[in-house]
Amino acid sequence: MAEAQNIPVGSTTAGSIAVAAESTVATRMSAPPSFDVADFPVPHGREEEWRFTPLERLRGLHDGTAVVDGTGVKVDVQAPEGVIVETVGRDDARIGRAGTPVDRVAAQAYSAFEKAGVVTVPKETVLTEPIRIAVHGEGGVAYGHQVIELGAFAEAVVVIDHTGDAVLAANVDYLLGDGAKLTVVSVQDWDKKAVHVGQHNALVGRDASFKSVIVTFGGDVVRLHPRVQYAGTGGEAELYGLYFTDAGQHQEHRLLVDHNTPHCKSNVAYKGALQGDDAHAVWIGDVLIEAKAEGTDTYEMNRNLVLTDGARVDSVPNLEIETGEIVGAGHASATGRFDDEQLFYLMARGIPEYEARRLVVRGFFAELVQQIGVDDIEERLLAKIEEELEASVA
Repeated sequence: MAEAQNIPVGSTTAGSIAVAAESTVATRMSAPPSFDVADFPVPHGREEEWRFTPLERLRGLHDGTAVVDGTGVKVDVQAPEGVIVETVGRDDARIGRAGTPVDRVAAQAYSAFEKAGVVTVPKETVLTEPIRIAVHGEGGVAYGHQVIELGAFAEAVVVIDHTGDAVLAANVDYLLGDGAKLTVVSVQDWDKKAVHVGQHNALVGRDASFKSVIVTFGGDVVRLHPRVQYAGTGGEAELYGLYFTDAGQHQEHRLLVDHNTPHCKSNVAYKGALQGDDAHAVWIGDVLIEAKAEGTDTYEMNRNLVLTDGARVDSVPNLEIETGEIVGAGHASATGRFDDEQLFYLMARGIPEYEARRLVVRGFFAELVQQIGVDDIEERLLAKIEEELEASVA
């Protein structure tokens, strides 16, 4: 498994594995952020931010032809005592405060939703049970907006669980007050035909801590865009991701950490496994350290494990630094086949091949599974990995 750091534009192909890495920050070539869908031209697939995405499979989300029909998604919020759960109109001041849409689908979602969900954890409230938001697709088209707000020094864990079948474009805003601590686990366990495009915006307050864990298994096409910026010094962001891409699936994760404030930290770690013909995973990791962001400490990493022939990975770590006064910055990307030496080592000690493969894959994901911190989600995730591995030998 080879490392790739600061690799120039291009790609390498080994057998059925395709890996791409670039040094140009994609955000500099994208249209300026806007809440107005008219500010974004209809993409044609040649644009930098769309060149990996199968537009013909987005079911009209990218060109405005996806029409809400009332059978999109059903949202259910289960929250501990003390948490405020609201449904608000478009004029609520909290909507859009964490970030602005950066592509046409996100702007379309912002323009099309009628009511937004807002979950507020009051200041200094420390929750001992997670907030659970269940998003269940019922077969139609939907646009949505969700806001999670933590007051100063509040602490919470939020689980957003996506299931069922839908064509969904939705934005999620995370607002962290000073000293707040938020962990978000977003699970994409859609049915096979679902399409999900989403932008996640986090605004991290002074000395606040934000952890995002994104788990993607299901769906025909899933394209998520987590973004982080800081509202005060001392903020920390951890972005973790785990994906298992099967035959025919397209799973795309495009991240941006904008270090726009001095003395903040970020750490990004995404891992994926792929199997089956035309399984396609895309990971874009952009980190921008602005000139005023002195004292920044950041690192981003992507690892991909290709289990069968016919799968493709595009992994693009980008790092742009506008000041030399930083603590540290780095990035890495690696994609490779199943390690035959590890498999041989285990089989030589009497472990059957299937069990050996299972152990290697579980070990590959173990670091990220431990970051979830919600027992039932961790157990469900491990069971899903087992299910995926069963399918690979069936």
